[in-house]
Amino acid sequence: MNYELERYIIEHSTAENPVLEELYRQTHIKFVNPNMSTGFIQGRLLEMVSKMIKPDKILEIGTFTGYSAICLALGLTQEGILTTIEIDDELQSFANAFFIKAGVEKKIRQITGNALEIIPLLDDKFDIAYIDGDKREYCEYYKLLKDKVKSGGFIIADNTLWGGKIIESDTNDRQSRGIIEFNNMLMQENDIEHIIIPLRDGLSIIRKK
Repeated sequence: MNYELERYIIEHSTAENPVLEELYRQTHIKFVNPNMSTGFIQGRLLEMVSKMIKPDKILEIGTFTGYSAICLALGLTQEGILTTIEIDDELQSFANAFFIKAGVEKKIRQITGNALEIIPLLDDKFDIAYIDGDKREYCEYYKLLKDKVKSGGFIIADNTLWGGKIIESDTNDRQSRGIIEFNNMLMQENDIEHIIIPLRDGLSIIRKK
């Protein structure tokens, strides 16, 4: 996105939650690949979507430092729970500290491990599932999640434009191939409706009919 346009959007939107602002700043100071953090514009969109749906249960694949989890949790019902799965156990305490600062720690259940192994063990039916894990595994995540999401529920997938590499049909990069195969797979599904929003690195919103 054009920098000036992005600044205009930020300046003409409700201000960023101070806790999220600090989280974003500390992520950039302390971690490698801080661009994996959701950030203000996309985070605000996730928060608004969650508040519109008013979910009881959310499942997130890929916690990283917790920005998107906080945004999604802010839309939960009073008794609602967000379950977030992260493979890197070194991130858990950092994310939890910010969950506490944001006042959502009682609404978030953190699980450390491989999402492909954990998802089949979950008995819940989810209103929203948010995919932001290993791009090579997007198809597998989706297949496992589809029956875990309620009819009329939503699956949201991040990075589905993947820096424009999705139009490079000859790419051999496994991350790029994972996103390309995921996007193509969705086109073969006849019991969903979906759209790719050109926000940051692409955000797919999928509704299960």
